Amino acid sequence: MRADPSEYELVAPSNLQSVLALMDREPAAWTPIAGGTDLMVAYAAGKLPARNLVSIWNLPELRGIQVLPDEIRIGAGCTYSDLRNHETIAREFQLLASAAAWTGGIANQNRGTLGGNIVNASPAADSLPALLAYEATLALVSARGEREVPYVQFHQGYKKHALAPGELIRTIKLPRKYSAYFSFARKVGARKAQAISKVCIAALAKVENGKIIDARVALGSVAPVPLRLPETERALVGQQPDPALAQVAAQTVARQIQPIDDIRSTTHYRAAVAANLVAEFVESLCPQAGTQ
Repeated sequence: MRADPSEYELVAPSNLQSVLALMDREPAAWTPIAGGTDLMVAYAAGKLPARNLVSIWNLPELRGIQVLPDEIRIGAGCTYSDLRNHETIAREFQLLASAAAWTGGIANQNRGTLGGNIVNASPAADSLPALLAYEATLALVSARGEREVPYVQFHQGYKKHALAPGELIRTIKLPRKYSAYFSFARKVGARKAQAISKVCIAALAKVENGKIIDARVALGSVAPVPLRLPETERALVGQQPDPALAQVAAQTVARQIQPIDDIRSTTHYRAAVAANLVAEFVESLCPQAGTQ
């Protein structure tokens, strides 16, 4: 059954302050909508429970990418196309640039926003493992003020997050300290583009004097939330990357993930692919350490 537009109300305040004031007065009544790439799918199918929508699309306070000496600040309303076309993100945050390129087609990339991808809280979202690997911080704003939350603490369960009533993500902050790291990003899906991932990985490593001195490994589609793999990271740090280490790292994966059977894949397949992707990441570090 398709939705009946007469059952919905959409308002479009001209500034963020007005949006926050509206959501503060009736925090449970209004659902924010930006690009609408997720909400409009539910709406078209007649399955969108929210009846009152407040547009935050193109608000200047939520757009723009600010490059500072120590960090980059991405407005929550920035689109995937904004991310793909930004010079600093392409150069210093390759995991995020890759995720933006994987997400849907060009039309979706022109409309879908990074903040929306975070709040939608799908464990299969392409951009979320990259944010974990980069240790992002979220600036959350409401009529009551602003607070910061480490991104690793934001997701609290499947489709559950740390936003309080009347609160929005304003900015995503990434530290600028990864330019010397090796980046590894892969997405496994039914096809190369415009497919929801069966498993995806975003990983970083810094190799000096033939050894891994820092590693960050994050996976999507293997648990109710996107995951960092701390046990895997500990197994890598201080070690020389080689095929044997790749297998050791792969063996740690099963203990940290919770894959499920669904329409896109199976528990067994996801577990096997996740382990293989981690092994491939470690093997890709061998040329950096001269251990091919």
